[in-house]
Amino acid sequence: MLLGSLCTTDNNQMVCAVGDGKCNISDWIVIDLTEPQETLKKAIDYFKGFDDLAAIGISSFGPLELRTYSSQYGYIKESSRPNWQNINLLGTFKHHFNIPISFTTDVNSRAYGEYISSILNDKPILSLAYITISDGVGVGIVNDGKFVGHMGSPEIGHIIPQRDINDQDFKGTCPYQGDCLEGLVSSKAIEARTHKRPQEISMFNPLWDTVAFYIAQSVIQTTVFIRPQKVILGGSILNEIELGKIKEQFKKLFDGYLDVGDIDKYITLPSQDADKLSIIGNLALAKQQFYSEDIR
Repeated sequence: MLLGSLCTTDNNQMVCAVGDGKCNISDWIVIDLTEPQETLKKAIDYFKGFDDLAAIGISSFGPLELRTYSSQYGYIKESSRPNWQNINLLGTFKHHFNIPISFTTDVNSRAYGEYISSILNDKPILSLAYITISDGVGVGIVNDGKFVGHMGSPEIGHIIPQRDINDQDFKGTCPYQGDCLEGLVSSKAIEARTHKRPQEISMFNPLWDTVAFYIAQSVIQTTVFIRPQKVILGGSILNEIELGKIKEQFKKLFDGYLDVGDIDKYITLPSQDADKLSIIGNLALAKQQFYSEDIR
């Protein structure tokens, strides 16, 4: 069975790939995210090069309309990316391909990629949360093989964390809540504070302790509400040093209230490259979509 995957990346690109029913990737291309018509034409042309394509999995930046009963199901909604507002992404592909197509968020596909990879490696993680922190903050939650969130993806980026005593004056960058989690820890928030890209800021800068304080609170929220086996932290601002800071803040703030086991196994970086996780997740979701439509 030949399956397709389309996923958007944190680097303003789109990755198109094909693979088999066991999530082995056989081919892929990277497309720069320019104007919607130009970008999607390149993606469509790529997939049309495979005559025996059985299904496609699509995952994208949002916000997305994920309610299947909505007249705008499959749309990219009010995106901050120029010219990518109100784009009928799913409908465009359905117009060109008469095959089953799954549709979800970019972080959902990464979470599902972690879930599938754990099963393929005989180390199943049946409940996990994947939190990504880049220009925005998103989360994908997989519980017993299903996504959490009937009306759409959970929006952990918009929880209101307790403010750090050394960070009282920063108003935050979120246009809605201001100092929600996304408004305090996203790369845009870090740049607004420092006028530097996160990668240009020394890890000795105390700002990273403040960022860790906020992210640790999101892990606590996830822990008490979801009780997952694992919390995975990805995105452009995360690295091993910052992960260590987050774990220390988590232990200090949570104070052992619930047993999460070995913290080094409970809070981790992604098991592999985020784009590869998205492809694996999309291939698995495309296969699932193929068989669910075949049954109907």
